[in-house]
Amino acid sequence: MKTTNNKAFGRLASLGLLGVISMATVTGCDGVEIENQGYLSSQGGTQPEAKIISVSDTHWGVEVRDPYRYMENLEDPKVETWFRAQASYTESYLNGLESRAGLFDRLGELDQGAPFTTGSVQRLSNGMQFYLRRDRGENLYKLYLRASDNGQERLLVDPESMSSGSEQHYSLEGYVPSPSGDFVVYGLAQGGSEQTTYYVLDVASGAVIGSSIENIETAYNWPQWSEDESGFFYSRRRALPDDAPSTEEYKQTRVMFHRLDTAAENDRVIAAYGHSVSLPILETDFPSVWLSPRSSHAVLKVKHGDNNEISLFTAPRAELLSGDISWSQLCGESDQVTDFAVIGDTIYLVTGKQAPRFKLVEMSLNDPDMASSRDVIPAGDLVIESVSVAADALYISAKRDGIGMVMRWAPDVGLEELSPPRGGATYLSSIAPDIPGALIYEATWIRGGIRYAYDPETATFADTGMIPVGEFDNLEGYVAKELAIPSHDGVMIPLTILHREGLTLDGKNPTVVYGYGSYGSSMNVGFSTTRLAWLERGGVWAIAHVRGGGEYGQEWHYAGRMETKPNTWRDLIASAEYLVREKYTSPAHMAPWGGSAGGILAGRAITERPDLFGAAIIDVGSLDTIRAETTTNGVPNIKEFGTVKEEAGFHALLEMSSYNNVRNDVEYPAVMLTHGFNDPRVEPWQSGKMAARLQAATGSDNPVLLRVDFQAGHGIGSTRDQYLQERADQFAFLFSRLGSN
Repeated sequence: MKTTNNKAFGRLASLGLLGVISMATVTGCDGVEIENQGYLSSQGGTQPEAKIISVSDTHWGVEVRDPYRYMENLEDPKVETWFRAQASYTESYLNGLESRAGLFDRLGELDQGAPFTTGSVQRLSNGMQFYLRRDRGENLYKLYLRASDNGQERLLVDPESMSSGSEQHYSLEGYVPSPSGDFVVYGLAQGGSEQTTYYVLDVASGAVIGSSIENIETAYNWPQWSEDESGFFYSRRRALPDDAPSTEEYKQTRVMFHRLDTAAENDRVIAAYGHSVSLPILETDFPSVWLSPRSSHAVLKVKHGDNNEISLFTAPRAELLSGDISWSQLCGESDQVTDFAVIGDTIYLVTGKQAPRFKLVEMSLNDPDMASSRDVIPAGDLVIESVSVAADALYISAKRDGIGMVMRWAPDVGLEELSPPRGGATYLSSIAPDIPGALIYEATWIRGGIRYAYDPETATFADTGMIPVGEFDNLEGYVAKELAIPSHDGVMIPLTILHREGLTLDGKNPTVVYGYGSYGSSMNVGFSTTRLAWLERGGVWAIAHVRGGGEYGQEWHYAGRMETKPNTWRDLIASAEYLVREKYTSPAHMAPWGGSAGGILAGRAITERPDLFGAAIIDVGSLDTIRAETTTNGVPNIKEFGTVKEEAGFHALLEMSSYNNVRNDVEYPAVMLTHGFNDPRVEPWQSGKMAARLQAATGSDNPVLLRVDFQAGHGIGSTRDQYLQERADQFAFLFSRLGSN
């Protein structure tokens, strides 16, 4: 689901529906009760068949059958056996494809075109730079330090060495240096689980100090160091007993303070559900503390599940550890604030209230009143996504016509766009409130990106050299087209099309139509050497910027969620129809591709228009939305997708559920579903149930494959090799079904 985090999904016993008539009857297809003695049958090297043990629920007068409900119990050895048998069959099938080995070799070659790649960068006012880097041929990102721009590089944290001899690899989930750079708190998780544990590194000695901290909530915040560096504020989930319902895991998240010289069990609660009468925090909220070195005010951010609209509170920073904190509310969920930044006694807020593409307002922290807030950047055609503070100005991440741009605002000059030399899309890469300027990433579809350092004194951009130019980073002979095409209701949908120059428009080009369309998240401009392996074989790669995303702000997001969710997959269908109409491809040569919440888009595209596609790829997909809220991560997602406890919400969820829209004897295209068995965001049973249903129902001879990685999760924390193996499998599968040029 949402790329921010997490967690594992639930069990049948946790289905508690208010205002709903519910029944659970175990029956076979003919209505005869079945004794549950085994869940699968398999003969030799054939694909294992899942038994039908039907359960039906009645919601708001509508009966919903669920023949594979038992798969939700992933702890049942028979269920795991079925998943492993499916994975084994799929591995054999894919290894038998002629193009598979060559694709894997080529993907590895393309990946190693540059000597290294860098990830997150954090700069300190004393010149120190912390950053993630993965060298050519390495599997995982490591944490490095430079004392200055030209200083000697030093390795601080190496998860690859920690993974040696371990069945599940470790991955860095993130890091935060202290203001002086003397300490770093970093998070590690195993096997893509995102179950994070914090450690504190003494930078001078390279030693881990103090106790580790488990049950960390990293979805919506990272630690905030105290000014004296005696400790840090962080968010933590409760430790639950093994038999607790999975839906409890994301409840009662607490803000804590950890002192470096004390054990984690003695950490102080700063804010939590029921902790303070002045804080109306719900069980399902995610609170976090935010501090700025340029302000004496602390801000408490309260995120309401996966909703983008947040509540904010403020208190004097000096009170945080006093035991008596006087919180004042700055804004509530109805104020539609999505981001903020603080300078001194002023808070700057991004709000969608009476601003469908958002606006930026300012307000005093000493006398907060949203009604009297003042516009800094009024509502207009510009989509304002976020605001950040540097020592010289505010830096705003924005979009125009779906293309990313970075703006700078200062009282003396107003608003100005920052345009690096190459003129591509721009994104804020790194910024600090006590350092002038910012690091800005410039991207195009067909050239490798550059990370620039912007100097506000001279208004110039300097290449940091942190992203070396690779052998394959300049795609001469390739084309990127930005179009707008009409959807089913006449709304114009942005469509990006990538292909080789001189492409023959004969309707025979293997084509991927990729999309997402949830949470207001946009499909940003970006270069990919992995994608080159598709394009250089004559493939077309199209990106449908569907509703539910954020390309045109809040209005675009709201036009593709809950009751309006059908617009998401119908926008993709309209994009596919355009590609056929213009002879880029034809149904036999085209596949939708969606992952996570994008599984709704791809799954419903093939269940609504199976005739329009020759194949489909669904990565870690959300496919059974009716059952999602019975899971750990389902409750936070109610605000994005809806709940079966409300009649309108139930009907919306039923409509967007790919699993519940599979029909018997329909000629479905070839489908490949992929999932990590440790996925904490979308449980693997969603792909398992969908695979079983399609395998049983399809009226065609097209394969339905379930690829399972038992050392992976939602994709976050996967190794380089895991990623390349998966892409080789997916590309080989698609070329085998769609053809290649």
